[in-house]
Amino acid sequence: MSLKSILARSAGKLTRWGLTTFTRGGSSLPGKVATTIDPNILSHLANDYHVIIITGTNGKTLTTALTVQALQTTFDHIITNPTGSNMAQGIVSTFLSAPALPKGHKGIAVLEVDEGSLKHVVKHLQPIAFVHTNVFRDQMDRYGEIYSIYQLMTDAAKQAPEATIIANGDSPLFNSIELPNPRIYFGFDHESDHDVTPHYNTDGLLCPHCHKILQYHALTYANLGKYYCPSCDFKRPELTDKVTQLDELALTHSRFAINGHPFRIPVAGLYNIYNALAAYSVASFLGVKPDDIAQGFARAGRVFGRQEIFEIDGKKVLLNLVKNPVGLNQVLELIGLDKNPFTLVSILNNRYADGTDVSWIWDGNYEQIVDFPIEQVITSGMRADEMTLRLKVAGINPAIMAQVESHDEIIQRIQQADTEYVHILATYTAMLDLRETLIKRGYLKK
Repeated sequence: MSLKSILARSAGKLTRWGLTTFTRGGSSLPGKVATTIDPNILSHLANDYHVIIITGTNGKTLTTALTVQALQTTFDHIITNPTGSNMAQGIVSTFLSAPALPKGHKGIAVLEVDEGSLKHVVKHLQPIAFVHTNVFRDQMDRYGEIYSIYQLMTDAAKQAPEATIIANGDSPLFNSIELPNPRIYFGFDHESDHDVTPHYNTDGLLCPHCHKILQYHALTYANLGKYYCPSCDFKRPELTDKVTQLDELALTHSRFAINGHPFRIPVAGLYNIYNALAAYSVASFLGVKPDDIAQGFARAGRVFGRQEIFEIDGKKVLLNLVKNPVGLNQVLELIGLDKNPFTLVSILNNRYADGTDVSWIWDGNYEQIVDFPIEQVITSGMRADEMTLRLKVAGINPAIMAQVESHDEIIQRIQQADTEYVHILATYTAMLDLRETLIKRGYLKK
């Protein structure tokens, strides 16, 4: 390590010490300080680690958390970026905060990486594997269409051609072009073939070879499933790891089988079973046994802002992040499992991290919630007017709706709600800001 790198690492560690000692901490500033001194510091920091990069539109954070839990049953010296700080400076900060490795040992770094940041970090990290979770329309002002997002992912993969791509085989996009990397596919294979048609507003349904509309023998959600082209030989690839059975889809947990082995995770939804399946594929790729993976999953907790459960003065609250139409629809289906009367809170921001274009809410299927046992609706956020209008158009009775300005008002409305149960849907910065208020008022721990 050069003198510049040593100075950069020391400055970054000193910054982290100052932040954790005198403030509430900071996930990216140490990395910013270090990279300002040495733009190549990440190469030096990552040199002693086998790196797994997890990327895609939805599910990165939980897939990362489950992967870490599974690997910890077998390996020591695992680091990760658990706060979701998934851009270059935050990733540098992750390495700066890691404990020193024993001499002669290599660690494992399981890193969630933002799709837009891949090109900035892959050349430094030189991963042994990429995990591609899915690609859906998301923050179009930043990423563009799904094909632009996938281009970012494939360009990054080409920078590390020896790295294995562990990809969602149910996504047609991930099988659409040739790459130099070895590939492993995971997906759902729990039901007999039958004809099924995706929703007419679904993205990514054209065959990449002949541009005819794809058809499906099985469909989980959106464009994910056992696809095939009726006009050419394009079809879902062979799956190495597959969900072979769905046993229970509850509001608080899921039970299922992968390759015939039973698993349980403490979160709900088909989309989270995909996350568990991706984590299983990574762990299996590294030689972890199925029983050990199951033990790791059993120890996993909920990730902040993703089906996070807490109470506000006796009200049972479930907080979910929403950020794009596909993810929103999955969360709405999830809360539809709640048969208890509940209050719905929807907070819509449009800062850069949320996506400045909020037109995506009009592609979400809010119409389905009209039949849910909702007794009160509270809207808030920077674009509360738009959120209120969207719910009215969906068919929510304006008489049960209230629009409020602040998080304190949201909390007050929840305290006064007639229902025992509350569901909160929030975009990214809205979720972070609300959690900060809840922490200050003692309803959440940091």
